Amino acid sequence: MSPDQRALVLFSGGQDSTVCLAWALARYKHVETVGFDYGQRHAVEMAVRPQVLQALRTAFPEWNARLQQDHLITMTALSQISTTVLADNAQKRLAEKSLPKTFVPGRNLLFFTYAAAIAYRRDLQVLVGGMCERGYSDYPDSRDELLKGFQKTLSLGMDRSFTIETPLMWIDKAQTWQLAEDLGGAKLVELIRTDTHSCYMGVRDKLHAWGRGCGICPACALRAAGWDSWQAARSTPETTTP
Repeated sequence: MSPDQRALVLFSGGQDSTVCLAWALARYKHVETVGFDYGQRHAVEMAVRPQVLQALRTAFPEWNARLQQDHLITMTALSQISTTVLADNAQKRLAEKSLPKTFVPGRNLLFFTYAAAIAYRRDLQVLVGGMCERGYSDYPDSRDELLKGFQKTLSLGMDRSFTIETPLMWIDKAQTWQLAEDLGGAKLVELIRTDTHSCYMGVRDKLHAWGRGCGICPACALRAAGWDSWQAARSTPETTTP
């Protein structure tokens, strides 16, 4: 617990950001959230966000008192950048660098810049994001080295000390499921499974063992693989060395 610090969580309503929100609620007495509507294809997450927040409030009364204002920022210009990025020459560069086609240059930097501006006005010192380098994120703007440097840039540019926290940076999807259980038990795992949204295709009417989604897109494949790996580890008895 860090009683003197207040946090702002980048919250999309997906698995990773929900785990990050739970992580923040376990540590800070005052936590706010921010979401970004940038014309994403899976815009259903904008509808899911408030539902997940309400589900957390209901399921965890001890967190309800800490969970404060939610901010929603419209960044439709980002969809224009994304369209430009996916021009033929840009696709070639993405392929040469083995970058996902969904990569939008600078997106996380923009998110953190907007978040820091909100945090400045709201007297929030900690910015929390679900970025990860471990196994399933190939986005350059999710790198730990970059975010540590950007933390310094934001602090200098706003003459205010900010800390960027990334609880998932060095863990995989199976460990993310485990972290959810560690933070909120089976209740949080079930909430993430049934209420959150990570599917790129925006599918909500199919409920799998690992959650809702099309079951085909990269986000669903990663979530499913992580679930299966986590379940397998849970069912394997631990061995002790004589």
